[in-house]
Parts: sequence; structure tokens; C-alpha cells
Amino acid sequence: MIDELMQQRIKKLEDLKNEGICLYGGRFPKKHTALWIKENFRENMEVSSAGRIVALRAHGKSIFGDIKDSSGKVQFYIKKDTVGEDNFTFLKKLDVGDIIGLSGELFMTHTNEATILAKGVELLSKGIRPLPEKWHGLKDVELRYRKRYLDLIANEKVKEVFVTRSRIIKEIRNFLDDRDYLEVETPMMHSIAGGAAGKPFKTHLEALNMDLFLRIAPELYLKKLLVGDLEKVYEINRSFRNEGLSKKHNPEFTMLEVYTAYADYKDMMELVKGIIMHIANVLGKKELAFQSQIIDLSNWEEVSFAELMRDNFDINPNDAETVWLEKLKKKGVKVELKGGRISRTFILNLISDLIEEKLQTNHPVFITDIYTELCPLAKKKKDDPLLSERFELFMGGMEIANAYSELNDPMEQRERFLSQASDEECSNIDEDFVEALEYGMPPAGGLGIGIDRLVMLFTNQSSIKDVILFPQLKPEPQDSVGDSKQNLAKSDSEKS
Repeated sequence: MIDELMQQRIKKLEDLKNEGICLYGGRFPKKHTALWIKENFRENMEVSSAGRIVALRAHGKSIFGDIKDSSGKVQFYIKKDTVGEDNFTFLKKLDVGDIIGLSGELFMTHTNEATILAKGVELLSKGIRPLPEKWHGLKDVELRYRKRYLDLIANEKVKEVFVTRSRIIKEIRNFLDDRDYLEVETPMMHSIAGGAAGKPFKTHLEALNMDLFLRIAPELYLKKLLVGDLEKVYEINRSFRNEGLSKKHNPEFTMLEVYTAYADYKDMMELVKGIIMHIANVLGKKELAFQSQIIDLSNWEEVSFAELMRDNFDINPNDAETVWLEKLKKKGVKVELKGGRISRTFILNLISDLIEEKLQTNHPVFITDIYTELCPLAKKKKDDPLLSERFELFMGGMEIANAYSELNDPMEQRERFLSQASDEECSNIDEDFVEALEYGMPPAGGLGIGIDRLVMLFTNQSSIKDVILFPQLKPEPQDSVGDSKQNLAKSDSEKS
């Protein structure tokens, strides 16, 4: 069916081409959006607008239709007597999905709908494939991700998610810029994978014949800027981890990292709370509806990881790793080992599971008192060196943010790296970073926020794929490509 519709459109395209019609026009003087026209309507006002045809109804000597742009939809009306017979014949060959420019004057229909009485119509792009009819009716959810451009055309709520995402990122910048933070950019290709726990993607630079890694975090470069006397810096960055796909994980993701000289993790608590509350205020939200929860933003709690581990697994920070294994297995926890050791990633995931399953919180929770051995870049607590000056922020059962009082002792940092060297995730020591610390880095607080998960919270989306325009997907089987095309049903106008 879809091939037949395409052939019909191609026939119209060839006819128009033979008539000398430009099928893919250039610049058009669009002066008025659909929303502006509705909000500033005046009878007989001259307007110039453009957009995609999303509805088309021909009635003898007249054509009614709707064009849609990024602001919304507006109706247009074409009369044969107004545009002339030749132009009207051409306009009857338009299809839903075509992009046109309109100039004319406004009038109000008897149903009180602002409408453009077209005096001039210009074809700007001829659509060959028909638009989907009922996007929400598609059973193949992945098709929405693969063809996000169609998803955006047909589903207004999807567009709203990404408009909100952009607004959230803008407000983060506004918040930090107003507090004299400097936005910076650091390399995305690293000679050593470091700054966080995670498996990197490997690549190769032909010009220098050297292997590189896509960054798993920008942390070490940003802290070098603290050494360089840039006291308040941030980066909204893309990072990459060669790990699994899930509702909360995408191999390519967006992070905010912020570093503040002469601060600590307690200051970072106030900073992340301030950022989230600022976004909530701008979006007019006093609480967040997320899945089955209502997250109360007026109640922020601190919970000790050390106490959770003691209460749930009888594990203490001075227990040997063999004791950890024994106690976790006794509680029925399936332990993931790397190189015969419990990986840091496993422990960090265990924290998430504890919060989600044990606490079932309906408000933001800061997890503090995380074991020092799990935090190679964080300072120890002065009153208890087995615990770190670090927190992780959980909302809606997800880790949203992570922060430290940054370790700035170069000798201790080197020892920490060496102690982690047998861990596959931390097999290399970044000597250049240690050298930078040897020149002196001021005490500092560092904060990382997962932008994708933050957007999930504020837009009530259950999957990270719904807040990333083009998420990573498994390869589409070649024999299913044709079937996918068949799922794109013809438009209402073409059915009639």
C-alpha cells in the first residue's frame, strides 16, 4: 500500500516538474508563526507564514487545510477565484506532508477559527512518503526511536519533552552563569580512561598512531583547570561508557560537571539542590509526578550508606572483601566479580538497589558516608577515614547526582590509584593528573548531574530513550525494514 501511495506522489511530482514548478524551493520570507497568528489575530491583517501541510480538504473551487510549524497549527483557505485557475490546478496536486509558504490575509470562520485566506502559495518541499496516520497506535515502540523525525511531526507530547529538555539545560546555564561559573570545554578523546568507573570505547588516532578512549567523564581535565586558577568551572558534556542498554542507561549520555574551589561536598549539596529547585520554579513545579510517585521537593533527606550496609547486610567499612562476599551471598545477593574482586560498578549499583527497594522514597535523598575504598577521587572524612566526603543524590529510585570533596593531596591520590590498579576498570594511572596536583590544587567540591535522568524526572518519562532524540538501538534486521515501512499508515486525507 505504501509503495502505491508513493508512486501516486511521484506521478504528481513529475507532472509538476514538467509544468515548470520548482519542487524544492529556497528562502521564503516567513514573518508569522502559527502561534503568533492566533495570539495577534486581526481581521484582514496581512501575514506571511510557512509550514508542513498536516490536513487537506478540497471542496470544488476551494481548498481548506492546516499547516504546522514549530509553534503549532493554523488553518488556511484557498479560493479558485482568488489565486486563478492555473494556480488552483497546481495547488490541487499538493499532498499532506508537503511544506509550503503562504501569504494572504486573516479572517475568522463561522466556527471562530483564525484562518489565512491565501493569495500566494509557494511549494517549498514536495513530500514523497506519506506521513503516519495514528502514531500512538504503532505497536513497534522502537520505530518511534528509529524515525524520531516522524515521532516529532505526529506527536505533540514528544516535541514538548525535547523543548523542556532544552529549557532545562538553558536554565542550568543561567543558574551557574549568574553565580560567576565559567563554562568550558575539555577533550572527548583521552589517552587514559579515567575520572569515573566504567568501560570505555576504544578508538585510534591515525595521525599520531596512538590508541585513545572516548571519555567516560571529564573530571580530571576539569580539576586541572582548578590547578590553573580557574576557581569555578562547569561543562555540559557528552560522555561514553561501553556498557549495557536499559531504561536508565544509554552508552552516550549527557552530564553536567561543576567544580568550585575552596568548597566541599556540603557546598555541592546546596548547589545541586539550588539547581533542581531553580528548574522546578521556572517550570512551575512544586512537586514532580514521576511514574507512580509524587516527589516532594520540599523534603530533602540524608541517609548513611554505611548504616544501610550495616543494617541490611551486616557489612562494616573495615570488613575485608572476603567478608563482603560471604555476607552478601548469605543475604542472597548475586555478586559480580572482575578479576576475582568486587567491582566498584557493582557496589554503586548496589547502592541504587538499596535506595529503590529498601527506602521507596517519595522525596530527594542524599546518600552519604560512602566507603573511602569506593571513592578513589574523594577526600576521607577527618573523623572517620574509612568513610568519604561524598554523596549521591537519588530521586525516583534513580541516581541523579554525585559529588565529592575533591582529593587534592598528590601523594595520597597516587596511592589511591595504585590500590585500584588491579581493578580492570582502573588499570591505568593518570600520571599527568597526579603531576598537576603536585603544583597545588585548591580544596574544592565537585558535582556531576545526569542530564538525561534529570529530564526523565521533570517530564515523567520512564525510559531514557524517551528523552534522547536519537538513542542507541540494536541494528534493525534487514528483512524487517520493509515491514517497518508498512507500519507507517497513510494519512486521513489520503484514506478519504
